[in-house]
Amino acid sequence: MTISMYQASAPRFANTLKNLAAILDKAKAHAAAKKIDEIVLTSSRLYPDMYALARQVQIACDTAKGAMARLAGVEIPKHEDTEKTFEELKARIARTLDFIGSFKPAQIDGTEEKVLEIKLGSMEVKWAGMQYLLGFALPNFYFHAMAAYAILRHNGVEVGKRDFIGTP
Repeated sequence: MTISMYQASAPRFANTLKNLAAILDKAKAHAAAKKIDEIVLTSSRLYPDMYALARQVQIACDTAKGAMARLAGVEIPKHEDTEKTFEELKARIARTLDFIGSFKPAQIDGTEEKVLEIKLGSMEVKWAGMQYLLGFALPNFYFHAMAAYAILRHNGVEVGKRDFIGTP
Protein backbone atom coordinates (compact mmCIF):
# COMPACT_ATOMS: atom_id res chain seq x y z
CA MET A 1 0.00 0.00 0.00
CA THR A 2 1.29 3.44 -0.85
CA ILE A 3 0.77 6.56 1.16
CA SER A 4 -1.29 9.39 -0.26
CA MET A 5 0.84 12.50 0.03
CA TYR A 6 -2.34 14.56 0.02
CA GLN A 7 -3.92 12.58 2.88
CA ALA A 8 -0.65 12.77 4.84
CA SER A 9 -0.54 16.56 4.47
CA ALA A 10 -3.63 18.69 3.82
CA PRO A 11 -6.07 17.05 6.28
CA ARG A 12 -3.37 16.77 8.95
CA PHE A 13 -2.41 20.43 8.69
CA ALA A 14 -6.06 21.54 8.55
CA ASN A 15 -7.14 19.47 11.56
CA THR A 16 -4.39 20.78 13.81
CA LEU A 17 -4.83 24.38 12.66
CA LYS A 18 -8.58 24.19 13.38
CA ASN A 19 -7.80 22.80 16.83
CA LEU A 20 -5.23 25.54 17.37
CA ALA A 21 -7.83 28.18 16.48
CA ALA A 22 -10.21 26.65 19.05
CA ILE A 23 -7.42 26.70 21.63
CA LEU A 24 -6.89 30.39 20.90
CA ASP A 25 -10.62 30.94 21.54
CA LYS A 26 -10.20 29.30 24.95
CA ALA A 27 -7.16 31.47 25.61
CA LYS A 28 -9.09 34.62 24.72
CA ALA A 29 -11.92 33.61 27.06
CA HIS A 30 -9.39 32.81 29.79
CA ALA A 31 -7.74 36.22 29.39
CA ALA A 32 -11.12 37.98 29.58
CA ALA A 33 -12.23 35.99 32.64
CA LYS A 34 -8.95 36.62 34.49
CA LYS A 35 -8.71 40.24 33.27
CA ILE A 36 -5.36 39.56 31.59
CA ASP A 37 -4.33 41.67 28.63
CA GLU A 38 -4.25 39.15 25.77
CA ILE A 39 -0.95 40.63 24.57
CA VAL A 40 0.57 39.22 27.77
CA LEU A 41 -0.43 35.74 26.58
CA THR A 42 0.41 36.17 22.90
CA SER A 43 3.86 37.43 23.83
CA SER A 44 4.47 34.71 26.44
CA ARG A 45 7.11 32.06 25.94
CA LEU A 46 8.15 28.93 27.80
CA TYR A 47 11.78 29.98 28.14
CA PRO A 48 13.58 33.23 27.32
CA ASP A 49 15.35 31.82 24.24
CA MET A 50 12.15 30.35 22.74
CA TYR A 51 9.70 32.09 20.45
CA ALA A 52 6.58 33.68 21.91
CA LEU A 53 3.10 32.27 21.32
CA ALA A 54 2.35 34.57 18.37
CA ARG A 55 5.54 33.51 16.57
CA GLN A 56 4.81 29.83 17.24
CA VAL A 57 1.42 30.19 15.54
CA GLN A 58 2.96 32.11 12.64
CA ILE A 59 5.59 29.41 12.07
CA ALA A 60 3.02 26.60 12.27
CA CYS A 61 0.98 28.39 9.58
CA ASP A 62 4.07 29.11 7.48
CA THR A 63 5.17 25.47 7.67
CA ALA A 64 1.76 24.19 6.55
CA LYS A 65 1.34 26.60 3.64
CA GLY A 66 4.99 26.18 2.64
CA ALA A 67 4.75 22.41 2.55
CA MET A 68 1.60 22.44 0.45
CA ALA A 69 2.99 25.02 -1.97
CA ARG A 70 6.36 23.29 -2.37
CA LEU A 71 4.80 19.90 -3.00
CA ALA A 72 2.34 21.35 -5.53
CA GLY A 73 4.96 23.55 -7.18
CA VAL A 74 3.15 26.83 -6.58
CA GLU A 75 4.30 30.07 -5.01
CA ILE A 76 4.13 30.28 -1.22
CA PRO A 77 1.83 33.12 -0.16
CA LYS A 78 3.51 35.81 1.92
CA HIS A 79 1.99 36.74 5.25
CA GLU A 80 3.44 39.60 7.25
CA ASP A 81 4.36 38.56 10.78
CA THR A 82 2.46 41.36 12.51
CA GLU A 83 -0.18 39.44 14.46
CA LYS A 84 -0.40 40.33 18.14
CA THR A 85 -3.97 39.51 19.21
CA PHE A 86 -5.88 36.25 19.28
CA GLU A 87 -8.19 37.49 16.52
CA GLU A 88 -5.24 38.40 14.31
CA LEU A 89 -3.68 34.98 14.90
CA LYS A 90 -7.00 33.28 14.13
CA ALA A 91 -7.26 35.32 10.91
CA ARG A 92 -3.82 34.06 9.90
CA ILE A 93 -4.91 30.49 10.62
CA ALA A 94 -8.06 31.07 8.54
CA ARG A 95 -6.00 32.37 5.58
CA THR A 96 -3.75 29.32 5.88
CA LEU A 97 -6.75 26.98 6.01
CA ASP A 98 -8.19 28.63 2.90
CA PHE A 99 -4.87 28.11 1.09
CA ILE A 100 -4.62 24.46 2.16
CA GLY A 101 -8.25 23.94 1.14
CA SER A 102 -7.51 25.22 -2.36
CA PHE A 103 -5.44 22.13 -3.22
CA LYS A 104 -6.80 19.03 -4.90
CA PRO A 105 -5.30 15.60 -4.19
CA ALA A 106 -3.95 15.38 -7.76
CA GLN A 107 -1.70 18.38 -7.07
CA ILE A 108 0.01 16.67 -4.12
CA ASP A 109 -0.23 12.94 -4.77
CA GLY A 110 2.70 11.60 -6.75
CA THR A 111 5.20 14.05 -5.20
CA GLU A 112 6.94 11.37 -3.11
CA GLU A 113 10.13 11.59 -5.19
CA LYS A 114 9.84 15.23 -6.29
CA VAL A 115 13.17 16.93 -5.56
CA LEU A 116 12.78 19.97 -3.32
CA GLU A 117 15.62 22.39 -2.72
CA ILE A 118 14.92 24.49 0.34
CA LYS A 119 16.92 27.24 1.97
CA LEU A 120 17.01 26.88 5.77
CA GLY A 121 18.86 29.87 7.12
CA SER A 122 22.26 29.76 5.43
CA MET A 123 21.91 26.10 4.41
CA GLU A 124 20.52 24.68 1.18
CA VAL A 125 18.81 21.35 1.80
CA LYS A 126 17.65 18.89 -0.85
CA TRP A 127 14.87 16.44 -0.05
CA ALA A 128 12.58 14.08 -1.91
CA GLY A 129 8.92 15.05 -1.38
CA MET A 130 8.02 12.28 1.06
CA GLN A 131 11.25 12.72 3.02
CA TYR A 132 10.52 16.46 3.26
CA LEU A 133 6.89 16.01 4.30
CA LEU A 134 7.34 13.20 6.82
CA GLY A 135 10.82 14.02 8.07
CA PHE A 136 10.76 17.81 8.23
CA ALA A 137 7.50 19.63 7.45
CA LEU A 138 5.13 17.63 9.66
CA PRO A 139 7.52 17.38 12.65
CA ASN A 140 8.28 21.11 12.41
CA PHE A 141 4.59 21.95 12.12
CA TYR A 142 3.64 19.83 15.14
CA PHE A 143 6.58 21.20 17.15
CA HIS A 144 5.38 24.79 16.77
CA ALA A 145 1.68 23.95 17.22
CA MET A 146 2.54 22.03 20.39
CA ALA A 147 4.75 24.88 21.64
CA ALA A 148 1.79 27.27 21.22
CA TYR A 149 -0.43 24.85 23.16
CA ALA A 150 2.21 24.43 25.89
CA ILE A 151 2.67 28.19 26.32
CA LEU A 152 -1.05 28.63 26.91
CA ARG A 153 -1.31 25.60 29.20
CA HIS A 154 1.67 26.89 31.18
CA ASN A 155 -0.15 30.20 31.58
CA GLY A 156 -3.23 28.57 33.07
CA VAL A 157 -5.48 28.19 30.03
CA GLU A 158 -7.57 25.11 30.67
CA VAL A 159 -6.76 23.00 27.64
CA GLY A 160 -5.83 19.36 27.41
CA LYS A 161 -4.68 16.70 25.03
CA ARG A 162 -8.13 16.39 23.45
CA ASP A 163 -8.06 20.11 22.59
CA PHE A 164 -4.78 19.63 20.74
CA ILE A 165 -5.61 16.36 18.98
CA GLY A 166 -9.32 16.98 18.56
CA THR A 167 -12.14 14.51 18.85
CA PRO A 168 -12.88 11.77 16.37
